[in-house]
Amino acid sequence: MRSGEVEDTIRPVGRSAAAVPLPDGSADGLPAAGRRWRITSAGAPARALARFLPALLLVTGACYDRLTSASFTAVPLFTAAPLVAAPLLSRRATVLTGAAAVAGVLAPALIGGPSAVLRADAPTELLTVATVAVLAVLLNLLVRRGDERLASAREIAEAAQRAVLPEPAGRIGGLEVAARYEAAQAGAFIGGDLYAVQETPYGVRLVVGDVCGKGMGSVAAVAVVIGAFREAAEQEATLEAVARRLERALAREGARRDGADALEGFTTAVLAEFPYGGGTVGIVNRGHPPPLLLCADGALRTLLARDPALPLGLGELCARPDRVEESAFPPGATLLFHTDGLSEARDAHGRFYDPGHRLAGRAFGDPRDLLTALAAEVRRHCGGGMTDDMALLAVRRPGPEWPEPY
Repeated sequence: MRSGEVEDTIRPVGRSAAAVPLPDGSADGLPAAGRRWRITSAGAPARALARFLPALLLVTGACYDRLTSASFTAVPLFTAAPLVAAPLLSRRATVLTGAAAVAGVLAPALIGGPSAVLRADAPTELLTVATVAVLAVLLNLLVRRGDERLASAREIAEAAQRAVLPEPAGRIGGLEVAARYEAAQAGAFIGGDLYAVQETPYGVRLVVGDVCGKGMGSVAAVAVVIGAFREAAEQEATLEAVARRLERALAREGARRDGADALEGFTTAVLAEFPYGGGTVGIVNRGHPPPLLLCADGALRTLLARDPALPLGLGELCARPDRVEESAFPPGATLLFHTDGLSEARDAHGRFYDPGHRLAGRAFGDPRDLLTALAAEVRRHCGGGMTDDMALLAVRRPGPEWPEPY
């Protein structure tokens, strides 16, 4: 097995995949259930070392002036120190670095006596370092303001994600539910992938989708689809009717917008309904990757659409009505919904991540364990960097150990 890949060995049936040790002694190399997967930045040590660079430049400059003759100068080193400190250190540390740089230029002149002070280039050197020190402090102020704006933008993005893609409850309508959103871009919080789960008079209904495109247009489409779904799921008696409502909502919003503010062209989506008191699931697939059914015994089945339909937003190209396809959803089974960020994740050799192959024969006692394992494995498969966002939603029907509340 190459470094960075995940072992493909089939886990023993009935044993939690998170508890099966890998050759390195870890349990799938995963954090505890419920804890978010964190990627350690490879550049963190380099940034930590860079914080010592201003001090190193000052010390090097002082030693250079001490060990060389008066015809050589360390002014370039003293000039660089406050400039390096400005984006890396605090305002106080930048001021102190600038003051130390000025002192470093003055010290040889004071030690060398009047002849050193009266050198023709001494005032120029001192003025150069002092000017750069002042500019470094101003640069530091600009950088800090930029950091504050970025922190504010992150807070707004987090609030937007919580509003548009709230974390679903762990148990909805007697089903265990877990969701996870993995952004391809570091620091990003929301994109064109979406999910929503809702308890309705007709059963537990959900939608998982992927908006074509990037940027604010895709985020607007996500908000439209989720808003329309939450209303339609509560009001419409059939899942086909919910899909038609989503289609109309996208068409209506697209007609209202134009130009750069226009919505993206289409949205792939899969809708599912889990009726109360039944062991089945009804699915309407609108051009989305099919969900995977993981049974309690480790068997895996891909719920392919027998009658594929076009994505949302393209319904006018085909007048064929939506049809719900029902499948068995036995006790202890988990249904995994995902966007193409999972199935189209590639490694360094261009090989796709195959969730069906990776999950076959494995058993997960909790849907959170499943999503944590998938997120970790995909990151390792891609070498730590993904090219597309990934939304995951897992729904588990409790086994006999859980009383059915229906």
